[in-house]
Amino acid sequence: MSASLFDKIWDAHLIRQFDDGSSLLYLDRVFFHERTGSIALASIHEDGHQVANPAHVFATMDHILDTFPGRDDHTQIPNGQQFILTTRKQAHLAGVTLFDINDPRQGISHVVSPEQGIALPGCTLVCPDSHTCTLGGLGTLAWGIGSSDCEHALATETLRVKKPRQMRVVFDGTPAAGVSAKDMILHLISRYGTSGGSGYMIEFTGSAIAALPVEARLTLCNMAVEFSAFSGIIAPDDATISYLKDKLYSPKEARWEEAMAYWKTLYTEPAARFDKEITINCRKIHPTVTWGTSPQHAITLHERIPDPAHCTEAEGRAIKRALDYMGLKAGASIRGTPIDAAFIGSCTNSRLSDLRVAASILKGRKVAAGVKAICVPGSSQVKQLAEAEGLDSIFLDAGFEWRESGCSMCFYAGGESFGEGQRVITSTNRNFENRQGKGTRSHLASPAIVAASALSGYITDIAEP
Repeated sequence: MSASLFDKIWDAHLIRQFDDGSSLLYLDRVFFHERTGSIALASIHEDGHQVANPAHVFATMDHILDTFPGRDDHTQIPNGQQFILTTRKQAHLAGVTLFDINDPRQGISHVVSPEQGIALPGCTLVCPDSHTCTLGGLGTLAWGIGSSDCEHALATETLRVKKPRQMRVVFDGTPAAGVSAKDMILHLISRYGTSGGSGYMIEFTGSAIAALPVEARLTLCNMAVEFSAFSGIIAPDDATISYLKDKLYSPKEARWEEAMAYWKTLYTEPAARFDKEITINCRKIHPTVTWGTSPQHAITLHERIPDPAHCTEAEGRAIKRALDYMGLKAGASIRGTPIDAAFIGSCTNSRLSDLRVAASILKGRKVAAGVKAICVPGSSQVKQLAEAEGLDSIFLDAGFEWRESGCSMCFYAGGESFGEGQRVITSTNRNFENRQGKGTRSHLASPAIVAASALSGYITDIAEP
């Protein structure tokens, strides 16, 4: 029987099947951060258990810590320091690899995993974080789990999972200039809704996917969870192999040759069947931004905000609530909406390629008066490489703050925020109510649109400033 990419990886890691339809899978990697994983590690220690294979477990500081220059263990988040101290203590006791605050490998977990070669094609990787699906951009079967599942994963290298249905999303055609992976995934979610992928493992494919650089594929898969998918994945190819070569934890010498041979078998066979298929014509995708409080509330910069009067009753109520929260009017153009702040960062769009794009727009220009602009590299390595290219000077000269790496203001957990009623154009992945601060109004967009809007002082296209 012809197998999909997902089938091949699942079957290679299947230990046993149960009568209730669930399966026990072997896990190649467990990654956690200080906000959730520290709880799991402390719990198994208190229960008298040990980490089964410390060499395959990795931890980082990314959610709780500050991103201000000169940071230490103290944080603005109430009781946040305790998360950091607990993670450090438990990681050392368990003998797992920790990318601590001042480690040059520190960063957001889903940025660190690819750049260090921890996530690899055909591997299974779990992390107590919903955006673990990012790593599907490398051909990794990766998904987010809860703290209790993380305990089981740490102690046994296995997890009981029910195999999801499979969906293939085909992005065909050549996108117009200025259209990014962020625009592609927002387009998909806006058309099919945030529940469109519920219960499915999604394989992204098509000519437009094959043409995407690896870091753009990571961006695309990052938001599979915003489509309610179990995870997303893209078949590895020569670009993937080139990206992973010589990474710190990538296979070396003879093992590298063996790994490449295996990775080249990881593709969906022509006769493989999917439970659902969606085809997107990329020529119809344009630079996109969200207007409301869900990733599905997305329109192109040339469209107008929907009118609840033209929707079903349920949709109309949701749109009206979103408009009230966002302080916007139905039928208005999203383009030209004034902003108070601009944020470039998060596990979605904080890699070196993202910063290069933004810097190319900012170079020689200034952020509009009254706009608070912040750039947070996704890892210490990204920050170091960006500074070696002089990108930090471009951001600083333009009027951006240049921070240390971390999740920062992708979310608000009682620490730093943009402020109530502030309107932010942001390269992050979620625009829920209060996501970036109490009452903060967030508009999701690509780094290019964030940079251009920061210069204009209002939401705009990259060609306008």
